[in-house]
Amino acid sequence: MEYLGSCLCQGIKFKVTGDFESFYLCHCNYCRKDTGSAHAANLFSSTAKLEWTKTETEIRIFQPPESKHVKAFCANCGSALPNVQMDGKLIVVPAGCLDTKLEKRPDAHIFTASKACWDDALDDIKSFKRFPE
Repeated sequence: MEYLGSCLCQGIKFKVTGDFESFYLCHCNYCRKDTGSAHAANLFSSTAKLEWTKTETEIRIFQPPESKHVKAFCANCGSALPNVQMDGKLIVVPAGCLDTKLEKRPDAHIFTASKACWDDALDDIKSFKRFPE
């Protein structure tokens, strides 16, 4: 399978060739902080290949001290980007940066002990297809 992705400003584009073994919605404190949301939605592969096809802006990497958490992002727009971990053995791709339709559904919520207190029973709240008027 081939997946294309990009950052919000389109200064960085990439291609992932191969399959994702897992898709996790991570509720750890690091993922909540770096997404500004209830959880991160990350795809993991130990066999896929990552190729940067456009790098007009700089790709930055941040790793909190004494942590295994890694965040790659566009220095211009701040969008999350794929990163390579474990000495090149693991590719982590934020699902939201993919431009190609993703058929794979999340496998699990992880680190739910760190779940935000407001992230519960969300199916019970109002839903709008666009910004509410």
